[in-house]
Amino acid sequence: MTRRELIGAVVTGAAATVMPSVGGAQRPGAEKPRFRLGTVTYNIARDWDLPTLIAHCRASGFQGVELRTTHRHGVEPDISKEHRREVRQHFADAGVTLWGLGTVCEFHSPDAAQVAQNVEACRRWCALAADVGATGVKVRPNALPPGEPVEKTVERIAQALRICGQAARDHGVEIWLEVHGTGTAHPPVIRDILAQCAHPQVGVCWNSNPQDVLDGSVRTYFDLLRPYLKSCHINDLWNDRYPYRELFALLHATGYDRFTLCEVGRSICPESGVPFMQCYRGLWQELQRIPAV
Repeated sequence: MTRRELIGAVVTGAAATVMPSVGGAQRPGAEKPRFRLGTVTYNIARDWDLPTLIAHCRASGFQGVELRTTHRHGVEPDISKEHRREVRQHFADAGVTLWGLGTVCEFHSPDAAQVAQNVEACRRWCALAADVGATGVKVRPNALPPGEPVEKTVERIAQALRICGQAARDHGVEIWLEVHGTGTAHPPVIRDILAQCAHPQVGVCWNSNPQDVLDGSVRTYFDLLRPYLKSCHINDLWNDRYPYRELFALLHATGYDRFTLCEVGRSICPESGVPFMQCYRGLWQELQRIPAV
């Protein structure tokens, strides 16, 4: 079965028939990869409340969640201490990991007041992450400001991230810089930011962007960012232009044992959520058939 045929099964409602034919078998004698499958609520689950999200993860074998801000789950920095305890307990009772909180905190602007506002927002997210039991807080750059030397933007972001890293340390969580934004999604730019930041609580969230691919391979830029890798977004696994099988092999070969998080570019209605997630998990398992790297 091709990847397109697999995902097409969601549309036809044939998920139950497809799943038995999709295996996660490894090469004989190969060690099974240790990384796990989760989802970002952007966009697949943007319209699901928290009980629906958790129930769908349990039903489809997804083990973790990154909650993206503004979505229907409602886990935001302004919720009460009691609500925070309830969120933490919901995930614990279900056996689903609340892996991270996906924010829109960004630090690339030349406006110092705007950067300071985003740093303060990140502090609040770190406190929330600690209260709800999340491992990390995802932040991002969103652009290289026009007319400004790249080195100056890199320095500004790195300085802000060091402050956020200290807040994360104070709360026992991590900061994940998403490979994101116009110009800033270029992996060498992200590497330069993290090298200047040099804070142990701050790392990278791989984002499976087209910019990762060089001559058909992600190896060069994966090797560049692997020392900082703390989380990983995966997107449309049926996209033949992105070498997901190679990415999975590299994750496995380097001992990555955290989450790969589904972040597809479309929302899925709750009624179709479980069939879609089951098929996605089947494809994720198939792509773990590890070739030599």
